[in-house]
Amino acid sequence: MRGASLSLTRRLAQTAQETFGDFEEAVEKDATKTSVQDGTVHPLTSYVINYVKFLFDYQSTLKQLFQEFETEENSNSQLAIVTMRIMQALQSNLDGKSKQYRDPALTHLFLMNNIHYMVRSVRRSEAKDLLGDDWVQRHRRVVQQNANQYKRVAWAKILQSLSAQGLTSSGGGSAVGGDGSSSSGVSRSAIKERFKSFNVQFEELHQRQTQWTVPDPELRESLRLAVAEVLLPAYRSFIKRFGPLVEGGKNPQKYIKYTAEDLDRMLGEFFEGRATGA
Repeated sequence: MRGASLSLTRRLAQTAQETFGDFEEAVEKDATKTSVQDGTVHPLTSYVINYVKFLFDYQSTLKQLFQEFETEENSNSQLAIVTMRIMQALQSNLDGKSKQYRDPALTHLFLMNNIHYMVRSVRRSEAKDLLGDDWVQRHRRVVQQNANQYKRVAWAKILQSLSAQGLTSSGGGSAVGGDGSSSSGVSRSAIKERFKSFNVQFEELHQRQTQWTVPDPELRESLRLAVAEVLLPAYRSFIKRFGPLVEGGKNPQKYIKYTAEDLDRMLGEFFEGRATGA
């Protein structure tokens, strides 16, 4: 009888291992065409996380099954390995899905959102004890890296239009004087072009990225803040240095359309996932 029971347990353990292996493979190869246009958390991510949480509802049973193959100590690690492999399969799939976006900034936003969701879910569940702090810290770094990459890719070009590069003559060491006079070798028309270029780019970014979504309020706020911390000082500095050249001419408001406060307010509308035309 004991032998039959042991044999059944082993078969069950074997089946459980195969089931997890099949699930891992299905996650990695998932090719559903569901695309999230706004870069938010993908349905696959929440599905897999729910599956992992479901596993933990039965962890004592699973540990007993795995014990038949392993020592008591290793039955824990066996469940950890299964969970880690499923998470890794999900991450590989998300990497593939992220490449469907034509805009590389949205690629990074999508990865940031989804990996953040994984980390947050793990930290709030028993999976944290199994996967460990190291897993959490490693993946938090991946979230931060993608946030930084988003900021670099999405905002590098517009920040370039706020730099003094190409506006001041390098020859005679002339730069804009404290009074902003055009005798300093800076062309008023070049300044106007820069302001026009900035306005067009910012409006385009605003229109597109208010349709993107960062569902986690804390993450959304920290990303807006990270953008504001680079954009607003650069804009204030540019206006202080070159604004007087435009303000002295005709229709200055045509070029200096926004105050730094306007930009800050508009940044507060980013990542809300508003539908076009809303």
